[in-house]
Amino acid sequence: MRKLGLIGGMSWYSSRMYYEQLNRRVQKARGTDHSAPLLIESLDFQIARQATRDADWETLANVIAPSAKRLEQAGATALLIAANSVHRVYEDVQDAVDIPVIHVADEIAERVKADVDGPAAVLGTRHVMTGNFYRNRLIENGVELLEPDEAVVAEIDEIIDTELMVGKATRDSMRDMKTIITNLERRGANAIILASTELEMIVDVDANIMPIFDSTAIHCEAGAEWILGG
Repeated sequence: MRKLGLIGGMSWYSSRMYYEQLNRRVQKARGTDHSAPLLIESLDFQIARQATRDADWETLANVIAPSAKRLEQAGATALLIAANSVHRVYEDVQDAVDIPVIHVADEIAERVKADVDGPAAVLGTRHVMTGNFYRNRLIENGVELLEPDEAVVAEIDEIIDTELMVGKATRDSMRDMKTIITNLERRGANAIILASTELEMIVDVDANIMPIFDSTAIHCEAGAEWILGG
């Protein structure tokens, strides 16, 4: 199996989900005696969080790109960035290394394109829901997107920032997400893209009639396929 590098810590709850899902997929493919060969660099979340809040992409790139280099030097043959919003500096990270950095939006686009006709709605942090770096990547890969609603953007960004990134999943937020998804369907969304790892804490992916594409599951599947040589 090939060794995969994981840039994590943004948040560590997100990294835990990646670690579990990668290992479960490898075990399913190879048997319970196996686990995923991983190199993990867990960064101090505060640095990335502040840089993202300030839209200081140069500082963010100067943290993430060296992490990628260290993982490559340690023997990683491909990389995952375990945070959707940090893909804002994807190009800087990919330019810093000679191994592939698997882009979460590319993997999501392949799934949505194959399974959905009509627009999908992106749910995540403010930067992900409104930023061209994420939306354009999906659109360029053939995904039609519903325009974001500012009230929804503000509400979800607040839930992620103040609750999910510190490990809290409240019933109120679960109810709010159900209402948001119902309203998005009424607005014409034919699918939901959960573009924040932590959102799976308050959204039951399997309990909705409308297709929900979980970025973490999709990204981890791509990572596991790399490990297994697929």
